[in-house]
Amino acid sequence: MDGEITGHREIVFDTETTGFDAWGDDRITEVGAIELIDLLPTGRSFHTYCHPDRDISEKVTQITGITIKMLEEVGAPRFPAIAQKFLDFIGDSPLIAHNADFDRNFVNAEMERAGFERLPAKRFIDTLKIAREKFPGSPASLDALCKRFGISLAGRVNHGAVIDSELLADVYLELKGGRAHKLDFGAAKAVEIAGRPAAAQRPAPLASLLSNSETAAHADFVAKLGEGAIWNKYG
Repeated sequence: MDGEITGHREIVFDTETTGFDAWGDDRITEVGAIELIDLLPTGRSFHTYCHPDRDISEKVTQITGITIKMLEEVGAPRFPAIAQKFLDFIGDSPLIAHNADFDRNFVNAEMERAGFERLPAKRFIDTLKIAREKFPGSPASLDALCKRFGISLAGRVNHGAVIDSELLADVYLELKGGRAHKLDFGAAKAVEIAGRPAAAQRPAPLASLLSNSETAAHADFVAKLGEGAIWNKYG
């Protein structure tokens, strides 16, 4: 990996495939992955289409939007040509996927065909299992979790490896405790919320705009309320 990594690094990733038979005739058609440091995306990502050397059914195309013609037009490589690049990107970081067994089986089947070792199961974190444990009996699909957490699906026309990885990164953050998990209210630096820095505290409070008579009237009013008045606690 280039540069020094500080914080806990994880990779959220997704694959699109021609079907469900990872160790049989089906193949990966797309891989998308994004880097997280301490649960938040860094902006670094990996994406590639892959030519499966077989047909893609119309039913699968309706879900992913991927056709053989499209893959040929963009010059999509075969998986062996991108295997090392994918391994270089993920490094030794934990791998987060929704229904991780599915993606792990496809990646490992493709890796094995390309002459690489399989990735160990212990590296994978399955957000589907986390969601089912956290919300037993509730729908746990990626779409359902996005709706539960108020994550917009507006930009998602088809299932795609990159957009699904981005959505899953938001879902994973919520499953780990939400954005409040990342706030350090004791920190001296301003916390950025919605892309804007929090207002800095004034070095000295502003002078009161009350007149002397108004201040005296307020003090008289508080005195009549007794010792339990809230102003006696925060005044």
